[in-house]
Amino acid sequence: MLRYFWLSLGFASVGLAVIGIVLPLLPTTPFLLMAAFCFSRSSQRFHDWLLDHPRLGPGIRTWRAHGAIGRRAKFAAIGALAGALGLTVLVGLEPWIIGVQALVALCVATFILTRPDGPAG
Repeated sequence: MLRYFWLSLGFASVGLAVIGIVLPLLPTTPFLLMAAFCFSRSSQRFHDWLLDHPRLGPGIRTWRAHGAIGRRAKFAAIGALAGALGLTVLVGLEPWIIGVQALVALCVATFILTRPDGPAG
């Protein structure tokens, strides 16, 4: 029964990660890391599939090996944060909402930019 819990949570995490690829404020990598964690407790087959996936796997492997976020992923994440904040300003939401979003984006950006880039080449 516990195996099915971890398997379900793993698939839900992969689903949220895929959605996060196109939605700027939904993070992709943390959900992929969670999926890898869940699959490691429920299905070696899905765990291996996720780590070997050509698009999803490299970020997980880099994070596990080096605690790093690739430079390209950093630029994409910071660009998405800035784009989402810009969209919020253009839509004209309340200033306090923009302020909260800016503060959260600043904290996330600080975390991302303080991680190492990972191994060269």
